[in-house]
Parts: sequence; structure tokens; C-alpha cells
Amino acid sequence: MWNPLVERMAPDELRELQVRRFGRQLAYAYENSPFYRRKLDDAGIDPDGIERLADVRRVPTTDKAELRDAQTGDLFLYGDLLATDPGDVTEYHQTSGTTGQPVRQADSWRDWEWWGDCWATVLWAQGFRPDDRVFFPFSYNVFVAFWAAHYACERIGAEVVPGGNLSSAQRVVKIDDLDVTAFASTPTYALRLAEVAREEGIDPTDTAVSRIVCAGEPGASVPGTKARIESEWGADVYDHAGATETGAWGFSCTGEAVGLHMNEAQFLVEVLDEAGEPVSPGEIGEVVVTPLDRAAQPYIRFRLRDRVELADPEVCDCGRTYRFAVGGVLGRDDDLRKVNGVLLAPTAIEDTVRAVEYVADEFRVVIEAHPAKDIDQVRVIAERTPDAARDDRAIATALRAELKGATNLSCRIEVVPYEALDRFELKADRVTDTRDRHE
Repeated sequence: MWNPLVERMAPDELRELQVRRFGRQLAYAYENSPFYRRKLDDAGIDPDGIERLADVRRVPTTDKAELRDAQTGDLFLYGDLLATDPGDVTEYHQTSGTTGQPVRQADSWRDWEWWGDCWATVLWAQGFRPDDRVFFPFSYNVFVAFWAAHYACERIGAEVVPGGNLSSAQRVVKIDDLDVTAFASTPTYALRLAEVAREEGIDPTDTAVSRIVCAGEPGASVPGTKARIESEWGADVYDHAGATETGAWGFSCTGEAVGLHMNEAQFLVEVLDEAGEPVSPGEIGEVVVTPLDRAAQPYIRFRLRDRVELADPEVCDCGRTYRFAVGGVLGRDDDLRKVNGVLLAPTAIEDTVRAVEYVADEFRVVIEAHPAKDIDQVRVIAERTPDAARDDRAIATALRAELKGATNLSCRIEVVPYEALDRFELKADRVTDTRDRHE
């Protein structure tokens, strides 16, 4: 373990430590961030009054719309969010902007050391060691992406191979030529690289790659997708959950359970119901995260809009006492759709599609109003594999039956030729909702 003292700490002691650190971070934000001083004053919160977890829940949550508002107008680049001298800022990143105006993120060198420690916890738990050669097949840009993972590999002592300004074909050749032992990518791109490798005459299972860490999408904790990536590469696949605003708050490990440990050494992670109360094991709730040691741009009780199912820590055999989210991130509030009264999670479709024989990696989902009936319909467009031994009708019948069991919806299936659908190079957006009014 990267930090065995905390990773094995008794849960009651860990909660006590987290509450103390939350109180310290809240006081820091109040003293140094104009945004949080105003927010806490408006809520009547005394930063020195945090003694129990119940006190934490009296502190108002923060959402992304507030952050955008704090960085608009004629204010300085970081607006009212900056909590340190501008001269202390050493790193600039920003959110991807997939849900609106990007949030600009300032980090000091102290923050960047913290980022590296968070990611070192993730990678060490997944078996990354100094003798690894780790490839990063992403374009180094203002989006934080795997920047901190790169730095964490250097902290661990692993060799880093940056593969930014290369094509996918050049990347797989480099992975093969250099005997790369691990790489980091989105689940979508891990599958795409395997596809490109075969196009280049390289069998991914013959490379030296033995582990892959995925982020940016839930796929690595979706059993069907995880199994498919592992089969394509002959490697172990691990998951990570994080955000520009929070850092690496969740990670899978080398244990048997599929899901995410919450990185409770560095974060206070709350899983809350619609009333803002903690959920119990076996229940699904929204993730609210407070980084406990962030200086330049702190966040207090930030609402990620991610949904997880809380499990007992004992579900994993690794020995960590951190709480565990079984199945990882189940989806974002923005991703979940109501269709004919049924709550549809895209991960349920992904898991099913990736587990059905003769269905290729790429697919699309279209939610639309039925042209003849006063109901909605879900249309799933899936590619057949190039070696499919069944006709399109048989593949569609099998996929329709599996989706019915997984989603409780009768989906319309369209099977298309292999490579008929466009490929994604980073994050995938496979769901289109064409209805005028989402339920």
C-alpha cells in the first residue's frame, strides 16, 4: 500500500481524522477564498464549529454552476475561487467543458505534489512499480487528463513514455517496440488501440502490456467492457474516478471486487440520498467530495453528480478499510434518462452490448419518440464483428433479449457492418436523445 497507516486505519479513527481535516480545510477556505467566505457567511456557518460528521452536512454543497459564475465578468482569470497569491500558481488546467463553460483550475506546486500523491495511491494499488515502462497515449493539453498520473509514475520511479503527438498507429507500434508494460487511457481508447494494433499486424496480447488504468468513463468497472479490454490485451484492467475540481478520489485495486475504493486519505467522500443524508450499504446515492489538502483553489462539498452504490469495505479482499463503490461510477445525473417510466443507465446498455457474442466494440444508442405510438423507443445500433458466424437477424435477436433483461425495455436493434460507426479517440458520447421533452 502507498500509505498503509491510513489505508488500514480503523473506520472510526479514519472518520475522526477526516472530520478534523475537513474542519481545517473549511477554515482555510473561509480565510483565503472570497467565494467561500461569502458562501459560508450567507449560510451562517462558523468554520470553527466542525466537530462531527453531522456538522459537515450543515455546510452547503458546491456545484459547477457556482464555479462558472465565480469566474465570469471582469474578475481576474480565476475569479473569486483563487485562495492563494497568483504568483504561487504553477499549473493551469480546465475542465473539459462537456456540460458548459469550462472551469479554469489553478494549482500551486504544493497542490501538484498533492495531485501526484493521490495518483501514486491509485497506481500503487494497481500494481505499478519502479520497473514498469508506462505509455501515455493522450495529447498533453489544458485538460488535466493523465497529467497527474504521468507525474505520479515519476514519483513511483516508473519509466514514462509520452505518446502525445502520435497517431494511434504510431502509438501501438511504439508500445510494441519499447516493450511497454502498462498504459493509461479511456476505456473507449483502450479498445480502439487494440483494434488499430491488429490493423497494423500487431497482436495486442503478444505485447508486454500487463496492466491498463482507465479513466474518463465508467467502462473499466462495467463487467462486460472490463472483460473485453482484458481479453483484447491479455492484461489486467483497472479503474479510476476523478475530476479536475476534486482529483483522484476513487480507484480499483488488485483485489477481486469490481468497483472503486474511495481515497479516504485525501478526500472526504460522501454518498448522499436526495435529502442530503448518507446512504447505507446496498443503496445508491450521489457523490459529494471535499479534497482535504488543496490550497490554490479549494473545493468544499463539491457535487460531482456521479451516482454510486455503496458497499461494505469487506467486499474487497485487499485489506483496505476505505469504503467501496461496487461497480464503480454507475453514471452521472446528466446520463440517466427516463424512458417510458423506466430509469435507463447507459452503463447497463454498455455492459450488455460488450458481453454479447459477435457484437463489436462500437455502438450507438438513440432515444426517440415512436413515430406511430405515444411512447418512446430506444434504438441500439451495434456493429457485427468481422468474423461473426451468425447473421444479422440472429445477432439482433440475441442482443434484444439480453437488453430486455438488463434494462426492462424493449429495444429496437440495428446491426451494421464492422467499422460502419465512427471511432472515438478520447471520451465517447454514444447516447443521443432526440425527444423534445426528456421525462
